[in-house]
Amino acid sequence: MAGKRSDLNAPGGVMTDEVGVITGEVTLVSEVKGSDVTLTVQYKDAAEWYHVTGGKLTLHDAADADVVHDLTVSLLHRPE
Repeated sequence: MAGKRSDLNAPGGVMTDEVGVITGEVTLVSEVKGSDVTLTVQYKDAAEWYHVTGGKLTLHDAADADVVHDLTVSLLHRPE
């Protein structure tokens, strides 16, 4: 598994399939398998992981997964 991991502050929240919106300090992970990317999120240092709603993508080039991760962090991260 390749991918990236980032801690961020998401006061506006991240919509998840399992529990709805989670807010505050979270960890975002992008998991890459072949050309598929899956985004998951957890409350920082928690045990449970949740799938980001709409966070499963198929890329034409797996090398673009880092860009997808970085763009997602840029959209969600809102430091105070």
